[in-house]
Parts: sequence; C-alpha cells; structure tokens
Amino acid sequence: MTAVYLDYNATAPVRPEAKAAVVRALEIGGNPSSVHAAGRAARSLIEAARAQVAALIAVIPGSITFTSGGTESNALAIDSAVAAGCDRILLGATEHGAVSENVRAAGVPVEVWPVDAEGVADLAWLAQALKAGGKPLVCLMLANNETGVIQPVAEASALVREAGGWLHVDAVQAAGKIAIDFNALGADTMALAAHKIGGPFGVGALAAGPRATLSRRLHGGGQERGRRAGAENLTGIAGFGAAADAARRDLVAIAAQSLWRDALQNRVEAAGAVILGKGAPRLAQTLGFAVAGFDAQMQVMGMDLAGVMISAGPACSSGKMKPSDVVAAMGRPDLAPGAIRISGGWGSSEADWVAAGDAWLELFARHAARRKEVA
Repeated sequence: MTAVYLDYNATAPVRPEAKAAVVRALEIGGNPSSVHAAGRAARSLIEAARAQVAALIAVIPGSITFTSGGTESNALAIDSAVAAGCDRILLGATEHGAVSENVRAAGVPVEVWPVDAEGVADLAWLAQALKAGGKPLVCLMLANNETGVIQPVAEASALVREAGGWLHVDAVQAAGKIAIDFNALGADTMALAAHKIGGPFGVGALAAGPRATLSRRLHGGGQERGRRAGAENLTGIAGFGAAADAARRDLVAIAAQSLWRDALQNRVEAAGAVILGKGAPRLAQTLGFAVAGFDAQMQVMGMDLAGVMISAGPACSSGKMKPSDVVAAMGRPDLAPGAIRISGGWGSSEADWVAAGDAWLELFARHAARRKEVA
C-alpha cells in the first residue's frame, strides 16, 4: 500500500530545493557574524535567503526578521505592539493558538472578533469596536488553517489604520498557496513559517512595515539588525529561502488543485458531509468538512489505516485532538467534534485526492452501517 500524504497544512514535506540548500549551508562552516571568509560566506547566504523570503510576500528584504518559526513570529509582533503602546487587542475568533495564546498572555484587555457562518471576520463588528478608542492591536489571519477561508485583510486594514491601530497578520497558512502583497494588504506585521511551504522546521520570519517598531524578546547579541539576539539558524534559513523561491514558482500549480478539491468536496457532500466555509473564498488546496456524530479522531485513525494521512483541526498540540474551536466559532458546535481537514501541496497529485475520497467514503459507509445496527 502506497501512503497518501494530504496534511500539508500541518507541515509540507521538505522540498528537494530546500534539502540541497541546507546541505550547502552545512558545508560553509562559518558564523554569519564573523568577518573572515567563512563568516562572510555564511552572511551572504543569509542575506540571499532574506531576499527570497521577502519576494514571497513582496516586501523589501530589510523588512524581514528571521525567527524560530511562526509561533515566535506571532509572539514578537504581539509583544512589540503592546510595547509600542497598544492598550487593547481585537482577536479574530478563528485565529491559530500561536496568536490567541500569545494575545491572552500580553497583559492587556482582549475582545474576540466574531466570524459569520462561513468563518469570515465581521467587518461591521470591527468598525464598531474600533470606535471605542485607545490604540488597538488587531489580529487577523490571512487564511484559516482548518477551513482554508481567506479573510478580508485589506478591508480590515483600512479600518485599523483610520483608527490608528496596528494590524498583525498570521500568514503562516497562506504563504505559498496564494499570492501575497504585504503592502497592498496593509499589514503592519506578518508572520511566516518555513515548514508550511516545504522548508525545514525551526525557522520562520516576521515582516514589519514602516509603522511597526519591533521590540526584541531575546537579548544577548545584535543579530537580525538588533531585533532578535542569537546566532542565526544558517541551515534553516538557507532552506527557508530555497523553499520560498520554489513556493512562489508553484503558485499557479497550487491554485489548480481547486479542481481536485472540488471534486472531492462534491463526493463527501453528496454522502452527507457539511463543507466548512463553502461560501467563502478559500485556499485552493484545503478542504474542511464535518459530519455530526462521526468522531474526528476516529476518522483520522481510519484514514491512516487506509493509507491516507490527514488532520483533525490544528496539528500543533502534541498529538492531542479536541473539538474544533474554529467550527464552534462559525456557529456549529454540533459539528466541531467531527471536523476534519484534507490539504494538498507541492507534491500532491489528482490521484491522491481521489484516493482520499475513496478511503473516506468507505470509512463513512462503515460508520453509517454501525449506527444503523445500533438503532
């Protein structure tokens, strides 16, 4: 049995280009802060990667600060906003835990910004909330990791800027799947992670615009233009840059996966599944759906036994599974325990998506038969 991997929203397999870049970096053997030849070679590699990552979201390279991953990038942005005077936070109801947990640890009042039944942030609510004054930090992800729903970031930015606030965008899930223009979106800060686009684990980036002043969380050195202390992760950064280049090249191919996604969507919907965010703009390679009474953990395990790897909700909790907060925020707590996600990426094929549909429909048929027997 050949395994099918459709869990790219959890992590993408490392791209060949990224592996090759990591190996080249390992061979340099210098500290990027050293002034000798090996150090200069390492520094050159980091700056080349910075330009590659910057190009992925259309910013100048100097806007990019390398971090240990998306979580640190989100934390750095949130802490910096509070240090810069943001005295209240408006938190999107479907944000990833890397944002919501850092927001709740920031020490300022937090208001949860609701979404509609499709999972799209309510801009009318935001406009009203911004009238309360103060200097707000507004957190809105670009694309949801569980449903693929794309948020109206540019529209939110216009409201936030008019109110004198700071807009932080978690683009970890969106990068490499849709074209991103940091300036056109109007973000003040934006978080990225290498492993979501086929780079190595343990490296990410935070982009900061001219309205944002970063306050470093790690002290001890002047690396990353004084924004983050500690010797840079040379190999990880090299792999990140190569993956960013490849992801930008593959944007059209990723967009084409919507055809495969929609074909699977039609199959599971016909069987009785509810498609999450169906009426909203979504990432082309993400399909979230649920069946009331069909436990998500059992679905993931059953699919794995059938040779298809998928997820239930976010895959960032050390293997723990719990009902989806995202689906509950969309007004369907009844579906939350049964929500799963299928997500493709750079190495996916149409045959993978068909195999996932075959496996899930067989699994669901057995589930329905058991329920009928019990009834």
